[in-house]
Amino acid sequence: MIIYLIRHGETALNKQRRLQGQTDIPLNEYGRHLAEITGQALAEVRFDAVFSSPLNRAVETAKIIVGNRTCRFYTDSRIQEISFGEYEGLCFGTEGFNIPDQDFLHFFNAPELYTTPPKGESFRDIIARTGAFWRELTGNPEYEDKTILVSTHGCALKALLANICGTEIKDFWGTGVHRNCAVTIVKVQDGKAEVVEEGKIFY
Repeated sequence: MIIYLIRHGETALNKQRRLQGQTDIPLNEYGRHLAEITGQALAEVRFDAVFSSPLNRAVETAKIIVGNRTCRFYTDSRIQEISFGEYEGLCFGTEGFNIPDQDFLHFFNAPELYTTPPKGESFRDIIARTGAFWRELTGNPEYEDKTILVSTHGCALKALLANICGTEIKDFWGTGVHRNCAVTIVKVQDGKAEVVEEGKIFY
């Protein structure tokens, strides 16, 4: 099994450095452009099935990348983005920062110290639900020799990798969040997953 993990294209909230989480907004024009370029780069890949977060930006990214290819398309809420609860829509940028928790940036810089926002999710929460998705997908004999596209989000994608690599929460981000439409390729054989390439961009 070969699995292509991709982060969705850019949205208005990405550009404004606002917390998106599970807020459902579409790609912006540049985000669609990035997905088109990525789709062209992957044009020779024969996807047998697509699994996408149900959030519009991930679905739209996957559909642009797949284009006219015929393959089964599923959405799964277990790979949607982490919820920031009451903080969604707030700005985390240096200019305009308006999150009530002054230590919120632990989310990026020291995840082991991150305090979950009201009605939000923790790192353990998103690792658990993406892990359940991953085990179900890779344990399904129907996909044993197939090529799969998984369209997801920055934190959710890193959570999938945490499951694959056994990453501790303090090392959750590794070299950082993947850029929009970055592609990570994972090979699964005999129950073992190997990250072949991580965070490749085509633009």
